[in-house]
Formats: sequence, structure tokens, C-alpha cells
Amino acid sequence: MKFSHVAPVLALMAAQSVNAHTLFAELYVNGKAQGDGTCIRMPSDPNTATNPIKGLGSSDMACGVDGTKGVARVCSVDSGSTLSFEFRDWPDNPSVGSIDISHKGPCAVYLKKVSSAIDDEGTGNGWFKIWDEGYDESAGKWCTEKLIDNNGHFSVKVPEQLQGGNYLVRPEVLALHQADKGDPQFYAGCAQVWLNSAGTQLPRDTVSIPGYVDYNQPATSFNVYGKMALPYPMPGPAVWTPSSSASVRNQKLRVTQQKQTEGLAPSDCIITNANWAGIELEKYSDEEGCWNASTACWAQAKECYDTAPPTGNTGCKIWEGKCQDINDQCSAGNFNGPPNYMKNLNPAVKQVNLPAAEAAQEGDGSYSPGTASNKVATTLKTAAIIPKATAVVAPSNGNSLTVSTEGDCGNGVTCKGSSFGDCCSSHGWCGSSDEYCSAGCNSAFGTCGSQQKRAEHNHMHNHRHKRTTR
Repeated sequence: MKFSHVAPVLALMAAQSVNAHTLFAELYVNGKAQGDGTCIRMPSDPNTATNPIKGLGSSDMACGVDGTKGVARVCSVDSGSTLSFEFRDWPDNPSVGSIDISHKGPCAVYLKKVSSAIDDEGTGNGWFKIWDEGYDESAGKWCTEKLIDNNGHFSVKVPEQLQGGNYLVRPEVLALHQADKGDPQFYAGCAQVWLNSAGTQLPRDTVSIPGYVDYNQPATSFNVYGKMALPYPMPGPAVWTPSSSASVRNQKLRVTQQKQTEGLAPSDCIITNANWAGIELEKYSDEEGCWNASTACWAQAKECYDTAPPTGNTGCKIWEGKCQDINDQCSAGNFNGPPNYMKNLNPAVKQVNLPAAEAAQEGDGSYSPGTASNKVATTLKTAAIIPKATAVVAPSNGNSLTVSTEGDCGNGVTCKGSSFGDCCSSHGWCGSSDEYCSAGCNSAFGTCGSQQKRAEHNHMHNHRHKRTTR
């Protein structure tokens, strides 16, 4: 059994050659790619996936077309992480570009805290903005022009004081090339994330999407041609910034830090394609078992292709190769398998340039000093990450450790000596920043921060504890 890929690809190419629009296609967490379409709600039809949202009062304004339907995966994000968003003109080919240069306008990032990142439809109240940028007068560029300069990426820092839990993360691009004619073109999508945070703050004032913008407002009818009426008036609410004291504008809640329970890949997942997980087949040792495994493998392949989003089916093709290998082994009389049992089949790492998180822009065109990351732009090796529902267990005495090759740690795998960083975070991932080396760092599977860093962390922890218990 094989699948035909030619017709869908040709249809997608034909459709996209005439629009030059854009789509939120990939999420990065601290520089690590989560995988094409992984954790992202996006349109199911590749022929119209990059089209702007039709109607500012449409429910599509929240998370895009088909965005009320959650996906199976939820990406894990640590407090204070930098999130980067990749927009593409062709959903399955980032090399083509991000958006046409004529589509000038602002960008923004909104969050919504939800009880379930998978089940919540996204529409309605609860949204708040953590970053935006319109027209940078000093640089003479719109946010969309910077997006093009950065190969389709912009980055934001998640506020460290933000309460943990499930969130929808909504990057937004507004193209104003037809706004003066009554046609502001919004592009938005939602990533489903779990925020690991001991923070206690949530904004009291939130907005409803749809409903936060309308036609004939200064921001949505702005004329980008000729002498512009600067500063550009940003659409939507002001950017929320955490309070350093008990403020009437913020909810400061005493919370118990919880753990992620939804959206994790199964422990026997060996490859992903967006939000589909390829589950390793049961072992077999006779002819009947071999052909049963072949049937089960092709059934998973069909599901992968049937559910593949506009970002493509690369993982499905790799899985299809596994199925064909099983077929060949069965035909040759080799009935012990499956071949390469529990081998990670995800594609090799890739090089990606990501911009640093920038400050948010105020209504007068100036930039807020408290909303930027102190991280510089980075060139990182990234690969799809598969958070799995497995515990990080300390090694028993005498057990040898294997250096991590996938970026994970625990269960016999150490970060020390890996290319990802020597520290093993409390969530089972390797890194070298404070998020990995300080609070919760697991010294059994790597090197943790210095005594001085730990002392600084303890001091800050005690200080925050005193504040929240007053």
C-alpha cells in the first residue's frame, strides 16, 4: 500500500502562487522548534490556509479558520521563556518567504488562560496582549517588514510573573495595504501551551476576540501610502505588563504549581507529524505477527496523511518507509521485528536564525522598557521536540548514563557533554540557561548552576514567598 502525494502538492502550489498571504506555521520555545504545525490550530484546507480572515466579527478572528477545534498536542513552556513564531507564505515550505512586502502593518501576541488548551474554543473574553509592534519610526519599518528581514520570525518573552497553567498563544499580523479601502487583513493562529510557572499574576482587564477591533477604527483604516499619520495607533488593548506590587489592575492569586496532564505524546511515540504521533508497533516473532504489524503500520500511515495540516506530511512519508520495510521483511521471511524497534525516526536537526525578543510599542510609538528579553539573536540547531508522559527518574547505583542526543534527560540519559547544554531541567530537557540550570535542575542527569546562582535563586524564592503570603 502506498499513498499519492503529487496531486495535493500541485494543488497547493497552484493556490499559493496567486495569493502571497501568510500562515503561522511553527512555534519555537527558547530556540527549539516544536515541529511543523505542532501544537498549532490551523486551517484544514491547504488551498486557502494562508488567506486573511474574513470578517472582523467572525469567530475565526480568535484562532483562525477551523481554530475553534483543538489539536492533540500541547507544548511545554517554562516561565520566562522566549517564544518565536514562524510565518510562511507557503505553509509547507519556509524557504519561499513569509509575507509579501506590500502587506505592511503591525504584529501582536495575545494570551488566554484556559482550563484546557485542547477543549477551549478560543472565542470570547479572556484575551490579553503581551507584545506588539506597529511602525518603528527610527528604523522606518513596519513590523511585517522586520518579519520579512527575520525570515518570517518574531519573538516575545513570556512574563515570569504569569500564573502557570494551560494557555492559548495567539500571534497576529495585520496587513494594511487595503485598510484605507475598508479591507484590513488579519492573519492569526493559536498555539496550545502549558506554562510551567510559580507566578501568581493574571490581568484583570481582558478583551473578547472577536470584538476587540472593528472596521473604521484608526488602526484598521490606516493609510500606509504617502505621508503617514504617525505614530500608528495600535489596534486592540494596551500591552499587559506584570505588576511589581499588588495592583488593582492585576489579579494576584495564591496558586499551587501543577504539572501538565494533557497534550503529551505517548511514551511509545517514535515520530510525529504536526499533532499526529506514530506509535511503535508490537514486537512479533512469526509470520502472522509480521503481517499484522504491517496492517497496523499502514493504518497509522493513513491516519497520518488524513490528518496532516497544510504544513505538510514529512513525518508521514518517513513512517510510510517504516511500513514498507516491514512489508519487505515479511515477504523475505524475516519474521522477527519490527525493524529498528523504538528508534526515534524524527528528521535531522536544522539551522534556524531567530531574532531576539523586542520591546513592545506604546500607543505613542515609543517602546516599553519592561517587555523585552535580554537575550541576543541566536543561531540554533533545532529539532522537533516530543514531550512524553514519562517521569524523570534518578539512576540507581551503578547505572551508566548516555549523553542526550535528542535534548531530553532522565531515565538513563544525561545532559552533561551534550550539544544542548549540561543542565537537566525539572521538566526533563537539556539546556544552559537559568531556566534549566537553576530552580528544579536535576543534578542526577547533568550539571546544575553554581552555588552562587543557587543562593541567588533561593534569595529570590524567599523574597517572592514573603510577598505572596502577606
